Amino acid sequence: MPLTKSEATRSRILEAARGLFLDQNFATVTTAQIGEAAEVTKGGLYHHFASKEELYLAFLREDLAAKEALFSKAVDLKGTVRERLALLTRSFFELPPALRKTARLVRRDINVFAGIYRQQLVLDYQRALPRQVEAILRDGMADGTLSVTDPRLLSWHFVALVEVTLSPYANSVFENIDSKLELVLDLFLGGASATTGDSTS
Repeated sequence: MPLTKSEATRSRILEAARGLFLDQNFATVTTAQIGEAAEVTKGGLYHHFASKEELYLAFLREDLAAKEALFSKAVDLKGTVRERLALLTRSFFELPPALRKTARLVRRDINVFAGIYRQQLVLDYQRALPRQVEAILRDGMADGTLSVTDPRLLSWHFVALVEVTLSPYANSVFENIDSKLELVLDLFLGGASATTGDSTS
């Protein structure tokens, strides 16, 4: 079904805001810049979004909701912990760079917000990624695949590994997604110790 004129305008505003917030940051982007990029008047912009904060949250919440839906396929998968983490991580690695980058905006700009805005942003981010990783890890602890520890904390360790593997240096070291994926999973599930055939030590 085609978008209505109002829906199309709202979508255009969100897309313009996405580009500006990714290139700059929340503090430096102005509603005037967003209106100009979206080709809407100031009144048209405020008709859809009451403030820059509301617009920023709408853009991020829409993005995080899409990620939550994508990553939930890995949570629902019937397979091993490694297989499910691999699917979730590959899904993230295969996103266009701009869509991967939006996940970092939450941590970068979280201190700009307070009260309900901050709470919404944190909850949306947690639902989109760490809690989905956590669900897989809880299953692994329940079936004996993983040692029992705090699954929430462990999920943040996994997310940190993934993010380090997306750094410019990592991109210069690894040729493709498969090699990055294997590193993340091997480090997380097996550690970095060298293994030998001699188990006596």
